[in-house]
Amino acid sequence: MRCAGTAIALISWIACSVAGAAAQGMDPPQVTYPELPRQAQSATGFVPPGWILEHQVTGDLNRDQRPDLVLVLRQNDPRNVVRHDGLGETPLNTNLRILAVAFRSGEGYALVLQNHTLIPRRTDPVLEDPLAETGGIGIARGSLRVRLHFFASAGARTAATKTFIFRHQDGRFELIGYDRSSVDRFSGSASDLSVNYMTGRARLSSGSIESDASTVRWITLPHRPRLTISDIGNGLEFEPDIGD
Repeated sequence: MRCAGTAIALISWIACSVAGAAAQGMDPPQVTYPELPRQAQSATGFVPPGWILEHQVTGDLNRDQRPDLVLVLRQNDPRNVVRHDGLGETPLNTNLRILAVAFRSGEGYALVLQNHTLIPRRTDPVLEDPLAETGGIGIARGSLRVRLHFFASAGARTAATKTFIFRHQDGRFELIGYDRSSVDRFSGSASDLSVNYMTGRARLSSGSIESDASTVRWITLPHRPRLTISDIGNGLEFEPDIGD
């Protein structure tokens, strides 16, 4: 299968990834996600048996002037470290990740978010870890930011970074911003998309890595219900509806 990518349409990423995994006979073990504790005294109190605390950041997400927790938890089961004879990284760590948020409550913390879809499980050895090059998670200006990276050592020509910005309001984490920077590694064409769901506008620029010149378009977003973090699904597969 020959996989082609463009700077705008990234659907071929998924086709290339699926085809690559199938071709290399990758068959990661079936796994289940645990339910996290609803309350804990510290970040480590939310870590289930057999899991580790991979990333942690603190900051005020609910505007009460107290530091909250954002955690990336990762399963630590050696059975999910898979060896193979195909292209890419081997052994491949296919252990699951959970993105969790806990608000400061009394002397401890209360769990308000447990998401296991936004940061996808690694199942294709030619794809880099989506968190490896980005730092992954952060808190800025009271918003949760999750940054994912896409790069394939074989089968896909497009490399990109996607950043999701969520704000806690009305009892849920709503998507208020989305940024994507992508480049075609063969042609050098590049594009940047910045979506502001608060203003209802998106900025789309296209150009080349060989030149500072770029073409910019502003787009008015179609009226849609505000997405929540649970609506996004796999962050690498997500493409915003900009009505274009």
